[in-house]
Amino acid sequence: MPVDLTIIPDALLERYLHELSPDLESLFNQLQDAELSTANFSFYTSVSSVFSSKIEGETIELDSFVKHRRDGIPFQADYTRKIDDLYDAYTFAQNNRLNSENIAAAHRLLSKHILNKSAQGNFRKHNMYVSTPDGRIEYVAALPGQVPDAMDKFYRDLDLLTGAELSFGEVLYYAAMIHLVFVKIHPWNDGNGRSARLIEKWFIAEKIGEKAWYLPSEKHYYNQHNLYYINIRKLGLEYIELDYSQALPFLLMLPDSLL
Repeated sequence: MPVDLTIIPDALLERYLHELSPDLESLFNQLQDAELSTANFSFYTSVSSVFSSKIEGETIELDSFVKHRRDGIPFQADYTRKIDDLYDAYTFAQNNRLNSENIAAAHRLLSKHILNKSAQGNFRKHNMYVSTPDGRIEYVAALPGQVPDAMDKFYRDLDLLTGAELSFGEVLYYAAMIHLVFVKIHPWNDGNGRSARLIEKWFIAEKIGEKAWYLPSEKHYYNQHNLYYINIRKLGLEYIELDYSQALPFLLMLPDSLL
């Protein structure tokens, strides 16, 4: 068990482990690649990229993206390029270690057609809030001056967890908590949700192997996206007031994607 975590909470770990189905590790070990995958195309990387993008409002359909990416069928560039960028970020993650430098590099890839180049892979300098479609503020992220310190702590904890010996259930717990803490800091101008979902899966792959890339977590979050956002909001309106004791419903969404 890791010790001395500074920003990633572990207080819910015992309750979380008690809630997990005993079949989860067996179900994870049964994950395998799809027949549609080739040497140059990954079906499940497409699934991850499409559904993580759809959570953020992109309208692309999985079937269309597979035809575009696997078979070279042309579509309008605006329809595919942000998803192509995220696909490239997932591919990068599959071939590189999980650390602060590579997370920034992955963000540069996934935000290529979202942000100006100066903001790609760099912490934001402006206040950040998340609003509802009707213009209501539903979350105020860490202040710009708080972001560097918060991310230093995040990366320190991530390094500790990456090097720690963890059980299967502990890996899922910390992966989901890493996802949640990152999205609550909201370090980038945009691409925070896409990054958080990628880092979650990247951590699992780092700890227990490449089958993590076949886990349909992004699809599950999209299919339950109203609940996904409700569970994120349970922690509170402002960064300085976050109550991670309310995080259990969110944390349990990740193992649910295996069921």
